[in-house]
Amino acid sequence: MRRGRPTAALELSSSEREVLEQQSRSRIAPHQVVLRARIVLRCAEGLTNGAAAKELGVCGQTVGKWRGRFVRERLAGLFDFPRSGTPRTVEDEKVMELVNKTLAGPPKAATHWSTRAMGKATGVSQSTVVRIWHAFALQPHRVESFKLSPDPFFVEKVRDIAGLYLNPPDRAIVLCVDEKSQIQALDRTQPLFPLRPGLPARQSHDYKRHGTTSLFAALNAATGDVLGECHRRHRHQEFLKFMKAIDASVPADDQVTIHLVLDNYGTHKTPAVRRWFAKHPRYHLHFTPKGASWTNLVERFFAEITQKRIRRGSFQSVQHLERAIQEYLEHYQKNPKPFIWTATPEDIFAKIKTFC
Repeated sequence: MRRGRPTAALELSSSEREVLEQQSRSRIAPHQVVLRARIVLRCAEGLTNGAAAKELGVCGQTVGKWRGRFVRERLAGLFDFPRSGTPRTVEDEKVMELVNKTLAGPPKAATHWSTRAMGKATGVSQSTVVRIWHAFALQPHRVESFKLSPDPFFVEKVRDIAGLYLNPPDRAIVLCVDEKSQIQALDRTQPLFPLRPGLPARQSHDYKRHGTTSLFAALNAATGDVLGECHRRHRHQEFLKFMKAIDASVPADDQVTIHLVLDNYGTHKTPAVRRWFAKHPRYHLHFTPKGASWTNLVERFFAEITQKRIRRGSFQSVQHLERAIQEYLEHYQKNPKPFIWTATPEDIFAKIKTFC
């Protein structure tokens, strides 16, 4: 026997569903309105109050409240009723003026608006500016960087490399090869102050330079294994030495093909390098688009070693730096994990199309 208050039947018209879906995906609407729209949509799909509450991370009473209010008042019921208190002092015209001024560009002799500068320019308080910017998701203090590849064969190269990651050929090894050049051996001028309760570890901002090294690395896209070597110089001679090390590490079976993902650096295309690959026909080269190093998975490994071992390290010499890198490689190889590529070429092109 069922107990409790009966659930209100909920059906949506096509226009109501369209409005609710827009509100549920909105990035500028108040959070509570977005949540209420999602509650109504889930209930309209046939979910019980308990199931909808569990999915959306709210309590059942919240779902029941907004479900019932929508049944009684439809779309208008999703908004809060007017409350008693001090009347609004900022009219809609002033809000639109502030928003348009923000979107029009920065003030004179500045790169972006601050809350105080905008308040002074529009005649409102700083806190009012903050509330309006939050409501319209405006963040003048932030800027994001981007880079679009100028490669005329960008589409073809992305399809080629993404295809290697998502659907590699049979009896093939996919190796992502690159060099992390000019790694500096930096030594702090003062000893490190260790971590303490309530205080982070501290190091001096100034340092001494003791030279540089370059890390040549080959990442197996399927297994996550990394072969790495450090060389003091970054020429085609060092690249050929590393290729010989790769050739010694891969299976000697001629039926196994080796696919190398490389960038367009000049050392990868010198006559000596071309002759070496001509003598080793089972190697197939796949060059990344110009200005799109993110298509090479080994860059993800370089980010890991930089964050975990190099950036905060203190090295008294280049030899010390190279030993630290080698120790990290040995530790990493004990439990390698592949970096999973999930983006299809169509996903990448759709993002670029939306951005442009």
